Amino acid sequence: MDLSMALAGLGVGIIVGLTGMGGGALMTPILVLLFHVNPVAAISSDLAASAVMKPFGGAVHARRGTVNWRLVGWLCAGSVPSAFLGVLLLRLLGDDENVQHIVKLSLGAALLLAAGGMILKAWAARRNGDGPPAEITVKPVPTLLIGVMGGLVVGLTSVGSGSLIIVALLALYPRLRANDLVGTDLVQAVPLVTAAALGHAFFGDLHLDIAGAVVLGSIPGVLIGSRISSRAPGGLVRSALIIVLLASSLKLFDLPTQVVGAVTGAAAMVAIVLGVTGRLRQRSDKNAEEPLREPVSV
Repeated sequence: MDLSMALAGLGVGIIVGLTGMGGGALMTPILVLLFHVNPVAAISSDLAASAVMKPFGGAVHARRGTVNWRLVGWLCAGSVPSAFLGVLLLRLLGDDENVQHIVKLSLGAALLLAAGGMILKAWAARRNGDGPPAEITVKPVPTLLIGVMGGLVVGLTSVGSGSLIIVALLALYPRLRANDLVGTDLVQAVPLVTAAALGHAFFGDLHLDIAGAVVLGSIPGVLIGSRISSRAPGGLVRSALIIVLLASSLKLFDLPTQVVGAVTGAAAMVAIVLGVTGRLRQRSDKNAEEPLREPVSV
């Protein structure tokens, strides 16, 4: 078993647990580019590993109460059958590179838009605070269609079980807290990636040794990331989401790894600086608002 592949799984698992996304958008390119795995085998193995890994992260969020189960139900009703359809379409298209390229570019553009939306949401939260969990009115038909779209793309590319569905949920339910967004997405992704993995195992080339190495590292990674995201302040989870959205979108545009690393590193530094300055500003405002204690007259 390749320990370096397991270490890569550990890193991706932490990101998935923290943000609910990044599995297919990060792990599949890592397997192909760094470990020279055949693309079909990489997609199949990544999906199989995700099917084992994501229940652990989802269980952490379920215990913490950061899962909207009605959203999960409607998403799965659309995503599970469409995941099988996506795998079947991939076989009928003959793994056409042009189709794959168009899907990747479209998803990359969607992720960039989502990153911009998360930045606006983070700016609003800095002004107004995170506040208590908002009451969400579930919209069955649009949510079902999000599941159908996500399942189809996952079956075709292995990308989107987290990233694409998070983008759509963020647009449809802008009041959904970052913690609840991650927890709901992790739980709904379990039957989705399982369905896609079974489809690829039936039609494709599943390598159990590759999937096993990824699982070995990803399970502890997703547990670590999920514990952080289920307890962390919404601002921290949003910052992580923005960075992973940015990294995933740039990678889907086939930019060099050095460029992706430089841009996301700069984004992480900006997030750290803004976080520190925000904390200092909150502390100074709190000190300024504290009334001066006057001596009590008897």
